[in-house]
Amino acid sequence: MKLEDEIFNKAFDNQYHKLVVNILYTCGWINNLLQKELKKHKITMQQYNVMRILRGQYPRPTTVNVVKERMLDKMSDASRIVNRLVEKRLVTREINTYDTRARDILITTAGLELIEKINLEKVMDKIITKNISKQEAKLINDLLDNLRG
Repeated sequence: MKLEDEIFNKAFDNQYHKLVVNILYTCGWINNLLQKELKKHKITMQQYNVMRILRGQYPRPTTVNVVKERMLDKMSDASRIVNRLVEKRLVTREINTYDTRARDILITTAGLELIEKINLEKVMDKIITKNISKQEAKLINDLLDNLRG
């Protein structure tokens, strides 16, 4: 559906303005779809992102600082998110053997199983492949990379 129809706006200052609004609107649309799926599993998008980062490190532990660097949402409070995941027993936190001020974070077996069960990539693939081709996806990816410089 066209952006103008979705947000009931027929006039944009120019195509660049429309592009920014379109990216923001589409980001919100995708986030809503993903959050709907995550809600079934009682975790947030930020928690899912942290768990995916930890899954990528597995079986090696990592620190909260590394998690912060790799998070999609740079404004997230990674320490608080890790605390919630520890409470849910999806990750563990232990004292780092080399630096006692640092804490090692490691995804648990339960966390790995939950990530596998959720499989947001499969959800997104189903939605995206229904609407755009592989070539279009590559073009959009290239254009977004160009946009960020």
